[in-house]
Amino acid sequence: MRGLARRLAISIVSATVTAVTLASPAQAATNPFTAAQACNNDFGGSWAHTTDGHRSISAPDGTKVGDVYLMYNSASGYNCVVTLKRVAVGSTTGVSAGIRVQGGSWAYDPGSYKYYAAIQRSARDKCVMYNGEVLYFTSWQSAGRYSWGNCG
Repeated sequence: MRGLARRLAISIVSATVTAVTLASPAQAATNPFTAAQACNNDFGGSWAHTTDGHRSISAPDGTKVGDVYLMYNSASGYNCVVTLKRVAVGSTTGVSAGIRVQGGSWAYDPGSYKYYAAIQRSARDKCVMYNGEVLYFTSWQSAGRYSWGNCG
C-alpha cells in the first residue's frame, strides 16, 4: 500500500508541475530566429548589428519578454527593426516593431506573430529611433531608443 501511495503522490506532483509549466508564458520555447535572420527572411540582404541597437523588453514582474534590435544593411542603406519574442514563442500573440527615421513619423509592424515582428525603412544619411513591444498576458511591454542615433 505504501508503494501505491508514493506512486500516486509522485504522479500528482508531476501533473501539477506540468500544468504550471504549460500555463506560464514565461516558460516558452527559445526563439529560433536571430535579428539578422528575421530581417533577411522578411526583406532579403545582409544585415549587421548597429551600435546601441539592442534593448531588452521586461515586464514589471521581472520576466524578460523579448528583445528589440536595430539592424543595418550597408548595401541598401536600410535599417531593419526586429522584436524577437521570448514568451509564447511559437504561439500567435501580439508583437510589434517600430522605427522613426529623422524627418518622418513612426512606422510600425504590429500584429499577431509566432516569433517576431520586423519593419525596414531607408535611412541613409539620417538618424533613427526604434522600439519594440510584446503582449505579456494582457499588457503591452515595450523598450527602445527614443533619441536620435545610428546616423549615417
